[in-house]
Amino acid sequence: MASLLSSAILPQDHCFRRQAFSPIHHSFLLNQTRREDLATAAGCQIRCLSAKIPSTESPDLHDLPTDPYISRSLQKKLESAIAVILMFVQISTPLPLAAWNPWLISAAEAVLYSPDTKVPRTGELALRKAIPANANMKAMQESLEELSFLLRIPQRKPYGTMEGNVKRALKIATDEKESILASIPTDLKEKGSVLYASLIDGKGGLKNLLESIKDKDPDRVSVGLASSLDTVAELELLQAPGLSFLLPEQYLKYPRLTGRGTVEFTIEKGDGSAFSPAAGGVPRNVATIQVVLDGYSAPLTAGNFAKLVVDGAYDGVKLNCVNQAILSDNGLGKNRGYDIPLEIMPSGQFEPLYRTALSVQDGELPVLPLSVYGAVAMAHNEVSEEYSSPSQFFFYLYDKRNAGLGGLSFDEGQFAVVGYTTVGREILSQIKTGDVIQSAKLVEGRDHLILPEES
Repeated sequence: MASLLSSAILPQDHCFRRQAFSPIHHSFLLNQTRREDLATAAGCQIRCLSAKIPSTESPDLHDLPTDPYISRSLQKKLESAIAVILMFVQISTPLPLAAWNPWLISAAEAVLYSPDTKVPRTGELALRKAIPANANMKAMQESLEELSFLLRIPQRKPYGTMEGNVKRALKIATDEKESILASIPTDLKEKGSVLYASLIDGKGGLKNLLESIKDKDPDRVSVGLASSLDTVAELELLQAPGLSFLLPEQYLKYPRLTGRGTVEFTIEKGDGSAFSPAAGGVPRNVATIQVVLDGYSAPLTAGNFAKLVVDGAYDGVKLNCVNQAILSDNGLGKNRGYDIPLEIMPSGQFEPLYRTALSVQDGELPVLPLSVYGAVAMAHNEVSEEYSSPSQFFFYLYDKRNAGLGGLSFDEGQFAVVGYTTVGREILSQIKTGDVIQSAKLVEGRDHLILPEES
């Protein structure tokens, strides 16, 4: 991986020069096998950033003048106050401070500050937020999503706030019924009407969710919330039958996915051992993983990936486990895909950026974040990081212990994410180097895959 893994495994004196890519693991710089301690890796990141940013000297708090008439406790309070002020300056400024006193802030926190946003932590949430739908549906969704955060509050939960959020969503649903249903294509309106009725009065609907909140039953609230959000997502998908933007003409020569698709991977153990099922059952040497591809945010990248799956390009491909990732083998031979430009949809934008990575330090975040366990992304092209690899992809094993401030991966915004593992996430941690993709099939979304006309 061009930044996360390279900084994690390269010596500190390699911060300023790019290492040649290996023929297979080019995007991850996997020709080195040793792994540095996390603190060393983060320190390398800071030194690299500091080399590009003018140094801003911060005072050494231990060198404060000592007045014999000031008590030691008062001096400590003064030091603490200055520390708080400096930390506030660090958070509010867009540039990390060089020469930062290590006892004030950790190395990882100095690399990334936390933008004022709630980054999705599950594939389901990221996919739900990525659907381009009616503005009223999005307002309902945001109001309900806040309950997920409120439910995490231990002990005394803010049921009053939860009730207000659900009532707000219910009011939008009832007041804007015509607008919501009008956004659904004619041939899908009947299905949309059924889903709408279920959202209001169904067993897992908003009215039932309100009753669970009034009963102050967190388990019922959690189940009801999940059901309501699933229904919201289904309605939103009906409202978004295709892309909400026009692709640049030069990119119409590539395959594209104009919606959602589901890929089912069958993984086989290469050493004869077995996968342990999550909920009991008999261990087997094969396991199934499902990945939902998002063509709404990455139509070209997801389209190329889906075409490779349809062509059987990944059948029999070996997997390699590296630092925080499971990387597919790069040798696909004649099944090589397209050289797709790096494609990332920034949050708040209506169309993807091409050949441009995002700057998390400046608050830019992608609609499809990498910082999710089970995210699926394309490796970088071995020639240029402005392009994705034609075929090599990886499952990202996000670990907050190896992330920066705000829980963001150090590689956030640098790779084209195509989707997320939604079934079989527990299998990912059991995959070892040498395991094989027995088969990969596009089980849903074939009707959304548009292939370029043969010239």
